[in-house]
Amino acid sequence: MNKDNLPDAQSFFELVDDVKPLKQNTHHFRQQAKTKQVFEFKEQQLHADSYFSDSYQPLLPHDGPMRWIDETADKLELKRLRRGDYQPDLLLDLHGLRQSEAKLELAALIQACMKQSIQCCSVMHGYGAGILKQQIPIWLVQHPNVKAFHQAPKEWGGDAALLVLIDLGDQPHRR
Repeated sequence: MNKDNLPDAQSFFELVDDVKPLKQNTHHFRQQAKTKQVFEFKEQQLHADSYFSDSYQPLLPHDGPMRWIDETADKLELKRLRRGDYQPDLLLDLHGLRQSEAKLELAALIQACMKQSIQCCSVMHGYGAGILKQQIPIWLVQHPNVKAFHQAPKEWGGDAALLVLIDLGDQPHRR
């Protein structure tokens, strides 16, 4: 802009001639760094919300022990679970938890099994009012990494627990 072509511009430029621009070297509204616990909780919540629906009703057996196997899995795996051939490496006790808390813990358990290449885990839902006992099989059926589950043998909890077989994909697994 030319200082000579506007009459009011001359007085303005005289006023602001010695003004220097401010440096913006501080951020007053910086976001606080998230702790690892907050990050892991949000990740668990994302997995639980994306995999488990409360309105989905799969076809599960009403008589006999609670059991389910993915249609792509070998039917012999269910028999091995029933007999107790698989030893669970991780145990999850859900006694006293609400449904929302149990859903997060179940998602975290399956995620931990995938990270640690654990093929079998145990979920203890207890007897209680039976709400978790009904809901946990419904959630397990919906997860894509669950290959099968069966009511646990007596030494792993019996009626109050499920043995869950995790599909590790191409990862090497132990038995």
